[in-house]
Amino acid sequence: MSNVSVSGVEGEERDDFTTGESKQIRARSLKLLSSLVRPLKGKIALTLVVVVISTLAQVAGPALIAIGIDRGLPALLKLDWMPLSLTVVAYLVTAVVGASLIAWYTILTARISQAILIDLRKRVFLQTQNLSLDFHESYTSGRIISRQTSDLDAIRELLDSGLNQLVQGALYMVFIAAAMFSLDWVSGVVLFIALVPLWFLTRWFQRRSQKLFRQSRVASARLIVQFVETMTGIRAVKAFRKEKRNEEEFGELVEDYRDVNGRVIQLFGIFDPGLVLIGNVTLAVVLLVGGLRVAEGQVAIGALLAVLLYTRQFFAPAQEMAMFYNSYQSAAAALEKISGVLEEKPTVADPTRPIDLWQAKGHVVFDDVTFAYNEDRVVLPSFSLDMPAGQTIALVGSTGAGKSTLAKLMSRFYDPTIGTVSLDDVDLRRLHPKDLRRAIVMVTQEAYLFSGTVADNIALGKPDATREEIVRAAKAVGAHDFIQTLPGGYDTDVNKRGGRVSAGQRQLLSFARAFLADPVVLILDEATASLDIPSERLVQEGLQTLLSDRTAIIIAHRLSTVAIADRVLVMEHGKIVEDGTPGDLIAGTGRFAQLHAAWRESLV
Repeated sequence: MSNVSVSGVEGEERDDFTTGESKQIRARSLKLLSSLVRPLKGKIALTLVVVVISTLAQVAGPALIAIGIDRGLPALLKLDWMPLSLTVVAYLVTAVVGASLIAWYTILTARISQAILIDLRKRVFLQTQNLSLDFHESYTSGRIISRQTSDLDAIRELLDSGLNQLVQGALYMVFIAAAMFSLDWVSGVVLFIALVPLWFLTRWFQRRSQKLFRQSRVASARLIVQFVETMTGIRAVKAFRKEKRNEEEFGELVEDYRDVNGRVIQLFGIFDPGLVLIGNVTLAVVLLVGGLRVAEGQVAIGALLAVLLYTRQFFAPAQEMAMFYNSYQSAAAALEKISGVLEEKPTVADPTRPIDLWQAKGHVVFDDVTFAYNEDRVVLPSFSLDMPAGQTIALVGSTGAGKSTLAKLMSRFYDPTIGTVSLDDVDLRRLHPKDLRRAIVMVTQEAYLFSGTVADNIALGKPDATREEIVRAAKAVGAHDFIQTLPGGYDTDVNKRGGRVSAGQRQLLSFARAFLADPVVLILDEATASLDIPSERLVQEGLQTLLSDRTAIIIAHRLSTVAIADRVLVMEHGKIVEDGTPGDLIAGTGRFAQLHAAWRESLV
């Protein structure tokens, strides 16, 4: 059985979930949402109190107008200014209180939304950084970027404006309905009858929009993935003249996105006019019924005016809440994807009770290890190997023989499916992560440099290193001379991904970084592939000094690099087919001797 799980988030890009899957995803999203709002319960409670009072203040306006007309004006005809004056003052006070509380409510909701977004953004970053290598090899960088950008933006839009529309709109409609019943219960009944077509229209919109909004999120994510991968691999695009094909593929994705958004717009093209129609019809019925009741003396004229104002205002939040549903659907789909990433479990988990190994010696043992990336791809079948401390071992063999897999298991990027890999008799799965990373360092062919100076990039191997230690490491690998020729020397900004230096120079800097870390086990996985012959000779001189008294694994196709090894292992199909010193194997007639002879002929 494979120890590498297929990432569950792959399914998050689909839009054809079964009922069971939808319930599971929804429960997962609600769990995440609950964990985000739990620390903010006090602020949320205060915000609710503020919004209730501010909404009451806003709803009081038409009722005060009714009082002013029905009571203040008759009193004014009798030269009594007091009722009308008090009504005007009350109206102004409620207006000021309502405006002030709305401002306070806006500030409170902004603080809550920012706190949630900061928490969520940190969680996504820390989770994706801590997940095992198999996750990143199956989950494209474009999709990860989509989680941090468009998905979080959708949630931000909901928190910043959508929830305001929902909470204020819902309270506004409830308070308006209560006010209408208190002024004229018949008009209140008419309003409630209008809720029936409003409910059917909203339900129709909800059912059709849910699928469309999820499709919109998927289409948006695919656009981002295509764009990011094209820009990341722009050199390959240029080299293989892939521009036209990319244009066609991107055009198809844009058309899909346009088509989905077009259907969303059509949906709103029916929903919004439907809301307006229901509101206008309701207003006309209230005016007709209320006018007849005024004529019969059952309702005062001021009350009728207030009821008409309330009816008009009642449907305005409904239109805003329709826009909330737009934000909600996008945010819900985004939260589903983000919760999927956050629910992923590292396949290479830190030990619950780690063992400290302060003074590692570098004795590495593979004990009957079987490893498979998946059930159909067994790379190492029953592999055993003893690497004595201080020995330099070269791994050679054809592509796919399992050399890099061996290095990844030693670095604990993966765990064995069966068996153990140990350092100084301690299973790597039980070794404390800080001791593991201090003891074992791997340098790959991909010499990645981060934004910052040359010195900063070298110091990644030892963050508290002095400038003298950094320079000493650079000199050890032959990087000091070219660094001195850079505009700012060790303070030169290497630019994005090391664009200011060549591939070979980036490799030298990665060597200096590893040398500065001073591990007991050093793994070089095709690490000299980007170097020219003079640079490789400089590195080999540094290697001979550095590799003394430490365990080293050198994976290389260039047999010139193998010459400094104490022992050569030839691998084929996940098994060691030859094991010996370089001289003994060259003198023989086996696989390594053939490889060496072919390499010698290529130099002629």
